[in-house]
Amino acid sequence: MNIFNCDLDNTLIYSYKKNIGEYKKCVEVYNKKQISFMSIKSLKLLKKVINNVCFVPTTTRSVKQYKRIYFESILPPKYALAANGGILIKNNKIDEKWYKDSLNMIKPCMDTFKHAYNILKYDKNVCFEIRLVDGLFLFTKSKNAEETIKNLKKHIDLNIADVFENGVKIYVMPKQLNKGNAVKRLKIKLNAKYIIAAGDSEFDISMLNFSDFMFLPKHLKNKVENKNKAVIVDDKLNLFSDVILETISRQF
Repeated sequence: MNIFNCDLDNTLIYSYKKNIGEYKKCVEVYNKKQISFMSIKSLKLLKKVINNVCFVPTTTRSVKQYKRIYFESILPPKYALAANGGILIKNNKIDEKWYKDSLNMIKPCMDTFKHAYNILKYDKNVCFEIRLVDGLFLFTKSKNAEETIKNLKKHIDLNIADVFENGVKIYVMPKQLNKGNAVKRLKIKLNAKYIIAAGDSEFDISMLNFSDFMFLPKHLKNKVENKNKAVIVDDKLNLFSDVILETISRQF
């Protein structure tokens, strides 16, 4: 079995704020508003790709956020990894053993979560509620993400947790809770032979490094370990999802 672990936002699907051309289809509605789209080309290619590889959406989104996405007749995939890999969804249901194992894995981070929560609670830049997403990591938003990140890194144990920012979004993530570890766990569980991975952000680097073949945008090219197994895409010239799926449909 070959597995295609694919990040979602800005890798396969795109916000309504991004111009991906005229030929697109809505794949997510929230509060009655169309908020995420795929190109028609990518949607057609994905339908072809899933006949040859096991397509596994691999996202930092919570389970609730993940389940808002639909790709017409092909969803739900048999497997998906949500909450940065902490939750395995199988046949649209949470794999309780996987989830329990993830919760046990991050137990050493609980005190760090409490400490980070208190730091964020008194951060004047924080402009959103502080959430413990699916019991696995902290999330909030900041008007000055750089300052918030700097303050967190100064006061929490970075041997136990990582701190990430994505625009205004702030994450405090257990070291063990990364996409690379999740993909490794799934590869063992499914006895898979070959991992194809695609992603566009810091969250995806561990997954890309673990894969046998990877797709990434130019801004990540100096952060992966083995560029010989990489397709590096200039996503200012080409739609990332189109390049990924067209390549996989030809080669796998």
